[in-house]
Amino acid sequence: MGSVEETRTGEEEKQQMNKAQPPLDLNDFAIIKEGEAEILMHAKNEVFYNKTQVNNRDLSIAVLRAFITKRKQEHEAQLCKRSKKSSKVSENHASESETSIKLNGSSNGESEPSEKTPDTESKTELDKPQSELKPPRVLEALSASGLRAIRYAREIEGIGQVVALDNDKASVEACRRNIKFNGSVASAKVESNLADARVYMLTHPKEFDVVDLDPYGSPSVFLDSAVQSISDGGLLMCTATDMAVLCGGNGEVCYSKYGSYPLRGKYCHEMALRIVLACIESHANRYKRYIVPVLSVQMDFYVRVFVRVYTSASAMKNTPLKLSYVYQCVGCDSFHLQPLGRTVSKNTSVRYLPGFGPVVPQECSDCGKKYNMGGPIWSAPIHDQDWVTSILTEVKAMKNRYPAFDKISAVLTTISEELPDVPLFLSLHNLCGTLKCTSPSAVIFRSAVINAGYRISGTHVNPLGLKSDAPMDVIWDIMRCWVKNHPVKAQSPDQSGSVILAKEPVLQANFARAVASLSKAQAKKVARFLPNPERHWGPKLRAGRTITSKHVSLLGVDAVNGHLNNDEHEEVEEPEAKRIKTEDPTSIS
Repeated sequence: MGSVEETRTGEEEKQQMNKAQPPLDLNDFAIIKEGEAEILMHAKNEVFYNKTQVNNRDLSIAVLRAFITKRKQEHEAQLCKRSKKSSKVSENHASESETSIKLNGSSNGESEPSEKTPDTESKTELDKPQSELKPPRVLEALSASGLRAIRYAREIEGIGQVVALDNDKASVEACRRNIKFNGSVASAKVESNLADARVYMLTHPKEFDVVDLDPYGSPSVFLDSAVQSISDGGLLMCTATDMAVLCGGNGEVCYSKYGSYPLRGKYCHEMALRIVLACIESHANRYKRYIVPVLSVQMDFYVRVFVRVYTSASAMKNTPLKLSYVYQCVGCDSFHLQPLGRTVSKNTSVRYLPGFGPVVPQECSDCGKKYNMGGPIWSAPIHDQDWVTSILTEVKAMKNRYPAFDKISAVLTTISEELPDVPLFLSLHNLCGTLKCTSPSAVIFRSAVINAGYRISGTHVNPLGLKSDAPMDVIWDIMRCWVKNHPVKAQSPDQSGSVILAKEPVLQANFARAVASLSKAQAKKVARFLPNPERHWGPKLRAGRTITSKHVSLLGVDAVNGHLNNDEHEEVEEPEAKRIKTEDPTSIS
């Protein structure tokens, strides 16, 4: 808890900042509306705002609504359990008192009134009704304009106080201006503070039921203090936008930030999700805590994870069972997981031991090439399917309250059909690229896997990705059978494809169409992978940076010219190649 002196200094800062603010001239601002919130944005790039993050904010609101519902259900279940326990205790107490009356009763049948003991007092306390569940307190650690915090306060029923932090004075001023602009509901629920998020979270341990981290770049420096500020069973919502690092562009940088080494496979975006989860678990374990992922999403230009944080020294011991290293062949698409730990059960005791290894030989058994090793990554499920189903149902029921309904419903639909217990995925096009063969349709390939007795599904990360519990030798046998029916040109004998095709298939694949070869969403032709709603739908400049002509590819010609015109610079034009592609998409093959 913060001290009284900290509270006073915070109030003094607010008063000084309110005095320093000049009278508001709406002509200097653009009004941006998103959901039920409206914010004032200055023409200059003083405070960060990205329209693209509407998907992120909508999804966060949907998860928060589900969290509030689940929290109430868990509280009611706990009350029910306690009431049953207290009634059982009172029944036992009544039977004991009856027995004592019979034994100690006087000759005329009357008994002496018994005195209250500490035991009986504690038992009667169980019969008292428990206090009501308090509304969840939310911390938005990096608030900028305050749009997210204001939307939480205005749109989510049953939410408590929302604390919005930023260590930039201009951002805090903008946030307070926007809180005031959004009326009494926002003013009553949202509190904006000028503070370093890391220090604030460390000085408020286990005070918040929800902590939202949405930094510009990596969240790694905030995770240690974030896992300490969340109450037991609370929700941590975390975004990472440094995808070049997480997807293997700079493996050594990723290791220094997240403690895992990434691999540059087709599954790199899902691996990024699993690296972030492993990193959060690592920070939580230092304080005898652990995480349970409820939803993990990769979309647009970032990853977003939603995890619940619990405290248990015994449950924390299971962490090595949830982590694995990844061996990726450099010649073909084969990959294998090496678990960090294992357990041995004897009677009622459980021993935790190192995992057996290595799971692969020095050279790939399929193509003969070497392996790259990455990780460790989170190899346990990254979604809770019950949560996903309830979130999707709620989103569809409140369709009109989500500006990005089409996008988030498509993502949640795809996630609801993923195999939850299969880490990473294969790319059918990459398999065919290795063999230099024509690609079977996804339905045919999925049918062959199902007919072989294995499960297969799509993934929300990549429209061409396929998750399956079939081992790699089965996958390559299916491809060998496909190539026998669809021959390829002769290749150099030292190429990976030639080595794979030189072996005879052990499994004879059955390409007859299986009933489950199409998911329910595919059968109903539900849109699952939507195009961006407009051009330049992606990351934006960090707040405070000067916008120049070199930012055309990032922001677009109109946005750049709008800023340059204000500063009386010459207009810039779209590059020639871009202009041709925009005007006539068919002119370039």
